Amino acid sequence: MDYYSILGIPKNASQDEIRKAYKKQSMQHHPDRGGNEENFKKINEAYSTLKDPQKRAEYDNPQPQFNFNTGNMGGGFDDIFSHMFGAGFQQRQRQRQKNRDIQLQYQLDLADCFTGKGVSLQYTLPSGRLEMLDVRIPPGVRDGDTVNIANFGDDSIPNLPRGNLLVRIRVAKPKGWDLHNLDLLHTVTVSIFDLITGTEVIIHSPEGKDINLKIPKGTQPDTTFSIQGYGLPDGNLRGRGSIFVKVKGKIPKVNDGVLLHQIQALKEKIEQ
Repeated sequence: MDYYSILGIPKNASQDEIRKAYKKQSMQHHPDRGGNEENFKKINEAYSTLKDPQKRAEYDNPQPQFNFNTGNMGGGFDDIFSHMFGAGFQQRQRQRQKNRDIQLQYQLDLADCFTGKGVSLQYTLPSGRLEMLDVRIPPGVRDGDTVNIANFGDDSIPNLPRGNLLVRIRVAKPKGWDLHNLDLLHTVTVSIFDLITGTEVIIHSPEGKDINLKIPKGTQPDTTFSIQGYGLPDGNLRGRGSIFVKVKGKIPKVNDGVLLHQIQALKEKIEQ
């Protein structure tokens, strides 16, 4: 079964192209819309495999299966060697049946993690050939994630399938922002008087959105507020993380004796 033909996409299709093709085909062939149920099952099977980088790599590089009838020995040569050398023997055998994977590192701005980004990669293969490739980095990618692109790795051994290209993502964080999984961490500093009386501040998110954060009166320094739905999208685009804002209090330096006296009197009045 050719999963690529079922979805009507080329073998080097990006994850975004796979998702769009699946949506189109599933709507066209859905049984509730008069489509064929068997075709609909094939479309879902194809998408289930191709949307997963590991499953896709295994599908693109199928390993030959050998079934030997060895009488009452009960298994093939792979079973014999597995018993002799451990289960890792089969895995090592499969790994030898294709060229090596290649690892690259690519840096994204944090803003690109919200929308994804199309990038052009250029790298030299171990065989000496220059490879150029357009890749779509999907939204929701996080620092340290690896994008697995099948069949764009080493091609040094002509009679073996190519290895994969593994693109490790590094995310450049804007000043004042940090990351924890899908959540964004930020700190703002306001006057201590604003904590007493309450105020509003505008949070300029890395996504490019301005968010009004209301700080209630009497807020204590180092209080953390949660703004839900403004963090990074997850890999399936079904939800988003939050922005956590820690509020710091800035104490003004007062040198005027009259003002200090007034502040002291106000303090005593408040604490009565």
